Amino acid sequence: MTTDQPEGFRQRRYVAPATATTVLLVRHGESAAAQLDESFPMKDGHGDPPLHEHGHEQAQQVAERLRHERIDAIYVTTLQRTHQTAAPLAAALGLTTTVVPDLREVHLGDWEGGLFRVKAAANDPLFERMHAEQRWDVIPGAEPAHDFRARTQRGLRTIVAAHPGGRVVAVVHGGVIGDLMAVASGGNGFAFNSSDNASIGELVVDGERQVVRRFNDTAHLYG
Repeated sequence: MTTDQPEGFRQRRYVAPATATTVLLVRHGESAAAQLDESFPMKDGHGDPPLHEHGHEQAQQVAERLRHERIDAIYVTTLQRTHQTAAPLAAALGLTTTVVPDLREVHLGDWEGGLFRVKAAANDPLFERMHAEQRWDVIPGAEPAHDFRARTQRGLRTIVAAHPGGRVVAVVHGGVIGDLMAVASGGNGFAFNSSDNASIGELVVDGERQVVRRFNDTAHLYG
């Protein structure tokens, strides 16, 4: 066997297949604080808080990080915190955002409207059980894990089908990022449920193959 590589076979950087779609998964910026005596505004049964002032700052930082990269499209969900996070980047790139309803956050049942944060802060026994069993529907009325996974995968496939060989941004939610990463990596359901607000993850999808290239990249937030 001969080779025309005088140095032998060196290690090379990963190069995505020409047909693959790169999806940059941006978690929305910090949203408004939950209050004990007041629910968030609701949208189709989901809590729909706006961004906190700090979240708007994070959205600007995301825009500064990505504005010089090749971005073919920007996707958001039905919930306003994703629209507000995407707005500075969309303005910088001259793009219009597209809504993918299937990528909205997991439905939290009886704990919607901000109550989830209150229960988490109190280490409610159901909150602890939810993590032990790694399924959202420990919460009364919450979305079953298989339903959540089916729709988030459907949402991802919607984006991929529209951009073969493309590079896109999807501004989504922590639970959504966690489940998409779990599927791509073969990990468990909650293994990636730790992404920071305004962090960047990266999936490369080529047919049935999904590759995790990045998770919880926050270099633009703490420079």
